[in-house]
Amino acid sequence: MKILLFDIETAPVQAYVWGLYNEVTSMAMVEKDWYCLCWCAKWLDSKEMITGSLHESKSYKKDPENDKEIMVKLWKLLDEADVVIAHNAVKFDVRKVNARFLQHDLTPPSPYKVIDTLQAARRYFKFTSNRLGDLGVFLKVGKKIDTGGFELWKGCLRGDKKSWNHMVKYCKQDVTLLQKVYLKMRPYITNHPNRALPFLEENPCCPDCGSFKIRKQGTRRHVGSINNRYRCGSCARRFSLKIKDIPLQEKIFTDRPLCPKCGRNKLTVNKTSRTTSGIVTTYKCTHCGGYSNIKIRNWTKEERANILKNA
Repeated sequence: MKILLFDIETAPVQAYVWGLYNEVTSMAMVEKDWYCLCWCAKWLDSKEMITGSLHESKSYKKDPENDKEIMVKLWKLLDEADVVIAHNAVKFDVRKVNARFLQHDLTPPSPYKVIDTLQAARRYFKFTSNRLGDLGVFLKVGKKIDTGGFELWKGCLRGDKKSWNHMVKYCKQDVTLLQKVYLKMRPYITNHPNRALPFLEENPCCPDCGSFKIRKQGTRRHVGSINNRYRCGSCARRFSLKIKDIPLQEKIFTDRPLCPKCGRNKLTVNKTSRTTSGIVTTYKCTHCGGYSNIKIRNWTKEERANILKNA
């Protein structure tokens, strides 16, 4: 599974306004629309940093706002990726690059899963600030580079080489910090794409980081299956893998029924009913007070035919 981390920096929208807040009411007021200044990306399992900067493109001298060359380069990376990671990816980075792809008549890249560290921070934690730089400081993994304010963007628009170099450096640090924050948060992300799928049957590994340094921590018995419980020694993620499915006749409700809600053997028969699919016993748990319906057996074809005939 190929996992790509990336970040983009865009030019501001230049418009005529009469005030500081919400003054742009139509595109007629916009003098110049936004475009991509630069982007940086790296594969999770690689140390190489890949960059695309507008001032290094071949068309920069003739058309300093034409970002097609660097967007084509980014499109190839996204087309190759299985998973894409960015901070505020869903509402900003992915939508922004898709807008530029459409502008340059590029087809959509191959489908990929998106991990948004901003959404993960809001969903699984309660930080004082969910900004990437603040998360890096809080988790003690690093911090963002100081941009010097909006003057950096103005310098890039003027074509100042020093400003361009600082912008690329700033973007690189964002991707480096993004990776460190992601790796810290990864064990908590429950909907993380499963990296262990190719190895589950023969040689199980961690579904998050793909490491084979896993340790078994007992078993977990469900209504229809038995699962092994593991803990990853590399990323500390706890997970379970199914050993086998339990046939209907061998489920935990046969000889010694267990409550499916609390797991205790404190069930008493409440009633037995005959349904169109089989005989069902309703139990009540004296420990938690919950009710559960447990099918004793299915009807045979002959029995089912007679039931439907006499209905």
